Amino acid sequence: MPALVLLGAQWGDEGKGKATDLLGDRVDYVVRYQGGNNAGHTVVIGDQKYALHLLPSGILSPNVIPVIGNGVVIDPGVLLEEIRGLNERGIDTSKLLISTNAHLITPYHRTIDKVSERFLGKSKIGTTGRGIGPAYADKINRIGIRVQDLFDPSILRQKLEGALHDKNQILIKVFNRKNIEVEEVLEEYLKYADILRPYVADTVLILDQALKAGKRVLLEGSQGTLLDVDHGTYPFVTSSNPTAGGACTGSGIGPTKIDRVIGIVKAYTTRVGSGPFPTELFDEDGEALRRIGGEIGVTTGRARRCGWFDAPIARYAVRVNGLTDFFLTKLDVLNGWEKIPVCVAYEIDGKRVEELPASQSDFHHAKPIYEYLAGWTEDITSARKLSDLPKNAQDYIAFLEKISGAPMSAIGVGPGRDQTIVVKEFI
Repeated sequence: MPALVLLGAQWGDEGKGKATDLLGDRVDYVVRYQGGNNAGHTVVIGDQKYALHLLPSGILSPNVIPVIGNGVVIDPGVLLEEIRGLNERGIDTSKLLISTNAHLITPYHRTIDKVSERFLGKSKIGTTGRGIGPAYADKINRIGIRVQDLFDPSILRQKLEGALHDKNQILIKVFNRKNIEVEEVLEEYLKYADILRPYVADTVLILDQALKAGKRVLLEGSQGTLLDVDHGTYPFVTSSNPTAGGACTGSGIGPTKIDRVIGIVKAYTTRVGSGPFPTELFDEDGEALRRIGGEIGVTTGRARRCGWFDAPIARYAVRVNGLTDFFLTKLDVLNGWEKIPVCVAYEIDGKRVEELPASQSDFHHAKPIYEYLAGWTEDITSARKLSDLPKNAQDYIAFLEKISGAPMSAIGVGPGRDQTIVVKEFI
């Protein structure tokens, strides 16, 4: 049975947790394939709200095996705290699998992340300061620490000595910070070995065997398409690949084993951190979207920047991910607007541009060209079929589908697990 990918089609925070949770009872494995604890998923089950940062959303479904893939960077202290928190709330985490090849975030990654961001001043990227970028940099520079290194103290010491030889020079001479002792990090991280050992496995082999046995595997991305290090609004991006290609490299599942790629997209647009955002609102509408939508970062606590739906971004997400479907979230947030603007193209240097410009400079100067759709005032949170929605809400969905390039196969009308209209089943 083939795998499917679930990813963000904007700048992240689109509601991937809700979508993963919706599919949780119909898949056998949920695999987080990239990112670190610099992003979060919120899942609402009944009157309970769960904020997940490193763990796959599927961990909340009792019949699912959750997997942290090799493409993730793991802060072991954060992971164990998250596991403890769920256990205290009665959630079973014993089936969790962690790739032996996933890289670890260390104290020096967090320190360098924070001091280098402050050093950039007005040119800062908007990093969360959790060490994700430096950990990925070490991975690419072939000096990273992997999960499997925890189980070989001599290798772990050797790698820490090699990494800190350079890091301490930077901390002391460039940033005027004190050095980090090898023994201190070694002692802390060796303590994690026995705790994490029961979870660690050859996840690439396990997932391959699962697919051959006819099991359904869901690959879950963090962040969103426009934060992809290759295809996003560089340099205001994350340090990994949330796009569909990252699902293959971050899990070890080949592309021919994937038959569906679902893009999560909000009924409007948000982003956190610095970088271009053509439809961003600085008025009462922007504040209303933020307030009604609860647009505060799950992991960072930062207020999200808010704007209207951007169709060129949605079309771009279809192209670079090969999206087969959209899952439209937070439609209920738009209740009450008389007219709802939708960005259908950009004006750049006096010319109309239909697609996302390849030039970052052009994108910084892009001005949205809007079409206006009639709004609605009816409460839609109890709708469970498309026909339950007011006509104007149905027209809004149909318009977004037409200009975005993929069908809106599910629509979220509230934060609850059951507040979803399924137009076309994903499985």
